[in-house]
Amino acid sequence: MPLNIGDDAPDFTLINTDGKKVSLKDYLDKQVVLLFFPFANSSTCTEEMCTMRDNLKKYEDLDTNILGISVDSHYSLKLWSEKLNLNFPLLSDFNKEASSKYDSLHETFSPGKYDYKGVSKRLAFVIGKDGKIKYAEICPTSGHQPDYDAIKNSLKNNS
Repeated sequence: MPLNIGDDAPDFTLINTDGKKVSLKDYLDKQVVLLFFPFANSSTCTEEMCTMRDNLKKYEDLDTNILGISVDSHYSLKLWSEKLNLNFPLLSDFNKEASSKYDSLHETFSPGKYDYKGVSKRLAFVIGKDGKIKYAEICPTSGHQPDYDAIKNSLKNNS
C-alpha cells in the first residue's frame, strides 16, 4: 500500500557501509531525505547520488540528513561510496525490508536484456523530525531523477 503525505514513516533498521545497523529513528534529529535507488554503479543512480553529494551543504542548511537506500550489499555500497566520495550514508536493504515497507520494489525490473526481481524503484521521501512523511515521489522510470526542487521546497517548513 503506497505511503502518503502525513503518514507515519515506517521505521527500519538497515546496514550502513561500515557494516553497522542503523535505524531511521537515529536520523530524526533532523529532517530526512530517503532516496531509494535501483543499482549502485549504474549511470542514473550515480548521477542522483553525485547530485546529492554536490548539494549536501544546501540540505544541511535546511537541517536535513540524506540517506541513500538500495538492495545492493553493504560491501558494494561501500566501494561505490568511496569511489564517488559520497558525504552521506548509503544503507543496504539487501533483505528488502525497508523497500517493502515503503512500497519500493519492482516485481520485475528489466532495464535492458536482463530481468531482475525485487529491485528498488527510484523513490524520494522527505520525513519531518516528527516522523511524518512530508513529500513522496515515485519516479516514472528508473532513468528519471527525483524533483530536487520539490524536495528542497518540502524541507523549508523544517518540522
